[in-house]
Formats: sequence, structure tokens, C-alpha cells
Amino acid sequence: MVEWITSNELVDFREAEAWMEERASLIAANRADECIWLVEHPPLYSAGTSAKIEDLTDPTRFPVFETRRGGQYTYHGPGQRVVYVMLDVGKRGRDVRRFVQDLESWVIETLKSFTVSGEIKEGRVGVWVERHDNPLSSTGDVREDKIAAIGIRLRKWISFHGISINVDPNLAHFSGIVPCGIQQHGVTSLVDLGLPVAMEDVDIALKKQFASIFPDLA
Repeated sequence: MVEWITSNELVDFREAEAWMEERASLIAANRADECIWLVEHPPLYSAGTSAKIEDLTDPTRFPVFETRRGGQYTYHGPGQRVVYVMLDVGKRGRDVRRFVQDLESWVIETLKSFTVSGEIKEGRVGVWVERHDNPLSSTGDVREDKIAAIGIRLRKWISFHGISINVDPNLAHFSGIVPCGIQQHGVTSLVDLGLPVAMEDVDIALKKQFASIFPDLA
């Protein structure tokens, strides 16, 4: 069975990384259960292994943390549910692509709980929503905003880092980076979409939908 942990206070980013690394090592050694950790962080930018320095447009705005997770620059802060996922990918076929797809599906099913249609877009990482409530882009296309980011790391086939879902963060804080290296699209949140959703609502939906994606851990 997977252990669920929820931190009700803001969690220091480096402390979170150290805790995840230790827990992943314990899981790999069969000395701890797999784990989902729900947190929020103080405002910060983190850089994945594919981050490009030119995408950090305001390096003095918030602390910037280099990480060894996949992906590019992202923002974490209050109002964003960060879901750290420490699961044994090795005993589930060692298929990293499938694992990432499962995480994406988990987010999409969670968003459906709030009548939000999340989508995967070709050539992009994360989960997106089409903004039919906004004017068309200059090219006549429906605008698309990112609502969730995904970036993981594996050690001995145990995953850590994970998912972030924008519930009600300050969206202006994303302006100090080019989120995930994509300039032509924006970011959104559940509250920005007009939904009066609290963090507790998202946590309930995450736990409910987890069983449909990872039935062996339910």
C-alpha cells in the first residue's frame, strides 16, 4: 500500500528534495512503503535538466533551485498543489514513458472531477486546457494554457519529484520564467477558470482518481 502524507505548512524546497531522496533509497531497499507526498512551497523557480538560462527572465525575483529532475523551468508557490511521487517503476515494467503517461492521466482524471478538460499536446510536457472563453490568438487559434506540470527523476527505478497542479497560485509569479520553455502559451489555474476550488478538494480528487490509474496501490 502507498503511504499518503500531507504537509499543511509551506515546505522548504531543499528539505523536500533531501526527504524524497532518503525515502526513495528506503523504498529501493524495501525498508519503506511507496509514498505520495502533498506539499506547497514558498515562491521559487526550479530548473530541470533541460532548462535554458535564457528562459529565466527574472533571476532575482525568487530563489532559483537547480534540480536533476526532467524538464525545464517551473514555478512553485502557495496555492499550487505539488504532488511528490515516490513509486517503484521497476516492478511495474521499467517503462518510464508509460509511467509519465500514467501521471498525465492521473492529472487529467483529477481535473475532470471539476469539469475541466485537460489535454496532452504534441511536443509539450504537462497538461493543458483550451481557453474557449478567451479571444482567439493572433493566428486565429484557440488559446491554450498550462494547468499542470510534470517532471520526475528515477534512482534505482524509484521515482521522485512529480506533479504540480495550479489550484490558486499567483499567476503573475510565472512571469519571471518562460514556463517549460514555451513562450507562445500561458498558464492558468482552477480558480482562474472560474472554479471555487480549495486545496482540500483537489486532494480528495487526487486520492479518488489515483486508484483508477494505479489499481495495484489502491
